[in-house]
Amino acid sequence: MAKSRDTRRVVRRATAVALAGLTALAVAMGIGRFAFTPILPMMQEDAGLSVAGGGWLASANYLGYLLGAISATAMRVRAATAIRGGLVVIGIVTLAMGLEHRFAAWVVLRALAGIGSAWVLVFASAWCLERLAPVRRPLLNGVVFAGVGAGIAVAGGSCLVLMQASASSAQAWIGLGALALVGTAAVWRAFGADADAGTNEGRHPTTRGHQWDADSVRLVLCYGAFGFGYIVPATFLPVMARRLVHDPSVFGWSWPVFGAAALVSPLAAAVWARRLGHRRLWMLSHLVMALGVAFPIVWPVIGGVMIAALLVGGTFMVITLAGMQEARAVAGPRATGLMAAMTSAFGIGQIVGPMSVSSMVDPTADFSKPLLVACVLLVASAGALVAGPPRAQPPR
Repeated sequence: MAKSRDTRRVVRRATAVALAGLTALAVAMGIGRFAFTPILPMMQEDAGLSVAGGGWLASANYLGYLLGAISATAMRVRAATAIRGGLVVIGIVTLAMGLEHRFAAWVVLRALAGIGSAWVLVFASAWCLERLAPVRRPLLNGVVFAGVGAGIAVAGGSCLVLMQASASSAQAWIGLGALALVGTAAVWRAFGADADAGTNEGRHPTTRGHQWDADSVRLVLCYGAFGFGYIVPATFLPVMARRLVHDPSVFGWSWPVFGAAALVSPLAAAVWARRLGHRRLWMLSHLVMALGVAFPIVWPVIGGVMIAALLVGGTFMVITLAGMQEARAVAGPRATGLMAAMTSAFGIGQIVGPMSVSSMVDPTADFSKPLLVACVLLVASAGALVAGPPRAQPPR
């Protein structure tokens, strides 16, 4: 009886950890990273922002994300402190986007949001996975990474409602900034000052202890290819949809569909990973994402864009979860350094993606060329993952 009570207590604590991680990633990624995607058509409408200007703002955010990931490899700070700081930064700068109207200021604010997002993703992923590993409940890992899809779905749904109510892009930024601060307050105590006690990840979030080899480099490069491969649709899906259908009650659904797929897929991936292994799941997800990226090219109608939202959104967080788990398999308790290196490569891919859009997209806003490049990179990186050494199957 006592053992049963202890087991239930452990499961309750693990569930609380997973829900805290879900909320943190919802704020960091759904708002800090991806609020710009559903707001971009609104900014085109009321602020006169061009596709090229949108590409530069997206690149600023992704540059900040890269700088945040790089700094995470060297920061000697408790994970809980970095998570809290990142969440506060995201809430404040998102609010400021609605109060500022100069393009240069927007660039700085989006870069700061990217830094905060990277801190939260790197440290919250390591913080949660470290605590959930002894419980051996893969579904809880999926719950943590479902937070990204939950945040995207909430941000996209909020913007859909605001567009139908003829609200301005500034009002959208202010509303999502306030929502980010509410989410931060909700998990503040979960990431308390004593939250790092007794864990390796909380005390030493550095790369020391991990021996770099060809396989580690392969993971970093493939994760970087993933960053480029998904970012073009993840940044411009609503713009692609708006180009085909001008009614916001139609094109506005592209981003909530993306988010809903990203919300559900990590939960299913927890089951698939036990059967396939993390690396094989990662490889297959690259191929499915490549198919989704190709759909708007071969079927340039609103249905093709929606299928792209479903397939790219449905694999985006599966790859993130599988990649982070594979990093733990390769680097063990010192996985934070490898995770940060992978996130840095991911950030480089994200910066190059929107910049390529600025140079490849013509005045008619045809995204075929950057989508084709993204598709090729995803297929090539899937082949590289197949060539890598197989990892042992996760324990059942």
